[in-house]
Amino acid sequence: MALNWIRGFNPRRTLQAVASGLLGPAAFEGGIGSAALGLGLHFFIALAAAGIYFFLSREVTFMAWHPVSAGILFGAGVHLFMSFVVLPLSRLRRPFSTVFFFAQLIIHMAVVGPSIALTIHHFAGVEDQAPRDPSL
Repeated sequence: MALNWIRGFNPRRTLQAVASGLLGPAAFEGGIGSAALGLGLHFFIALAAAGIYFFLSREVTFMAWHPVSAGILFGAGVHLFMSFVVLPLSRLRRPFSTVFFFAQLIIHMAVVGPSIALTIHHFAGVEDQAPRDPSL
């Protein structure tokens, strides 16, 4: 939302763009209701990503013991999955933008992935677990 706000877009329109994944172009005519749906979908996606990271980190030692590095990689993976799997299956239709793609990739690698990884590392008790492979 901050990136779009800097570019002059109303935050409500950004949330409506998220909702347009389900509603299509009608989301932009839905007012605050479709913006609220977009916000809910955004949180659902973020919580799903965090849940995936949590369960993967229980099996992949690197993720549990190197949350910053793993978070950067995970953020890139989330962005790639959203860009090349979720968006093509959604009703959102917009032309591909290389600038937007790479801006979002950087945001996911710098903020989204590390935030998820560090939060799970802190609150999931990873510090109390013995590593399976001390070299990792």
